[in-house]
Amino acid sequence: MKVIASSVRKGNILEIDSKLYVVLTAESFHPGKGTPTTQIDMRRISDGVKTTQRYKTTEQVERAYVEDMNHNFLYKEGDDFVFMNPENYEQVTVKADVLGDQASYLQENMECILSMFQGTAVAIQLPARVTLEIVETEPAMKGQTASSSYKPAILSNGARTNVPPHITVGTRVVIQTEDGSYVERAKD
Repeated sequence: MKVIASSVRKGNILEIDSKLYVVLTAESFHPGKGTPTTQIDMRRISDGVKTTQRYKTTEQVERAYVEDMNHNFLYKEGDDFVFMNPENYEQVTVKADVLGDQASYLQENMECILSMFQGTAVAIQLPARVTLEIVETEPAMKGQTASSSYKPAILSNGARTNVPPHITVGTRVVIQTEDGSYVERAKD
């Protein structure tokens, strides 16, 4: 199915020269003069090679037909991750390179959307936000206001993020899965 380049989003699957690519980032540029362009960073699914293409925003690209299906994360087995389709209880094994950096945000029984192409998972969409606990951070400095700079912290999944100064060890926080950024203190 042909779509214009500016409508391509992260996680989409494109077909270029009869090879499949998963979109890692898609960014549109609108210069003051000249033609607006869309730069797409992608990874070839067959061998993992990363590439960057630049298109005019109105140029057509071929989006591969993939089926998005809900799956629940079960467990990690070596470098693979096992998911289950809640409708038919069928299990799917997903390679670590399909998940990339997002693997650290997986939690047991988390509902995700797997993009399936000819029976193989080629991309994953996690929930937009997850709740994690702060396991390590610097103590708050006296007189430091909440609107000042953020401080580094380590989450219960091992990922690093920056949090406001008032956040302490043991605090549960909401994190954006797309970029690992702090959103807010968790409301339990």
